Amino acid sequence: MSILSFHTVTSFLVLLFILFISRTSDGLCPKISRRALLSSSSSLLLPFSPSTATASTTVTAAKTYSFEKSDREWQYILSGQQYNILRKGGTEPPYASILENEKRAGTFICAGCRTPLFDSSAKFNSGTGWPSFATALPGVEVTSNNPAALLLTGIELKCGNCGGHLGDVFGDGVLFPGTPAAVSKKRHCIDGYSLIFVPENGGDEVIGDTPGRKKEMPKWMEPPSITPRQRS
Repeated sequence: MSILSFHTVTSFLVLLFILFISRTSDGLCPKISRRALLSSSSSLLLPFSPSTATASTTVTAAKTYSFEKSDREWQYILSGQQYNILRKGGTEPPYASILENEKRAGTFICAGCRTPLFDSSAKFNSGTGWPSFATALPGVEVTSNNPAALLLTGIELKCGNCGGHLGDVFGDGVLFPGTPAAVSKKRHCIDGYSLIFVPENGGDEVIGDTPGRKKEMPKWMEPPSITPRQRS
């Protein structure tokens, strides 16, 4: 088996493992963060990535944003949970945000600066416990264009207006058949605490750090319906 074939097969198996762990992490290992899990997997797999897939980071630590505040101002503006995600790059527990189960039409905006980030038409139930989107609006900044990282570890997403951490994008959309991600081939895995949902009908906004509701099994994970055989 060639190195590239081994890399492809191994990557697929690790993606399935990550998906399984993320779905069960709230019950089996709640202290494992999504970022820590991905970092550990990357250390095992990146040596097998093709030599042409070198990192090309587009965002540096010195970058400035249109909407900036001092750290003290951010702590005053944001809740503790929002601050931990947006300004410290933290990760919320799966199913912790009410927005994971939000299905209405509307727009998901940045909780820090109110920049539009995701449209509800791109949202789908990934079963991971975090709000997931197939595509993003122009307000989302992708911090790298490394194709190996997109497949293996995910690439960090930030708000392009204030630099707040949002989550990660993965190139595993094909693993979610029947969803918009299967078309875009990407899954934007977002921390709900970093978002505010603005309903299209003008209803009350929903703050993302509101506690989540009961889990729902995504349709693509539901077992097939079986029609009982009728006795003659």
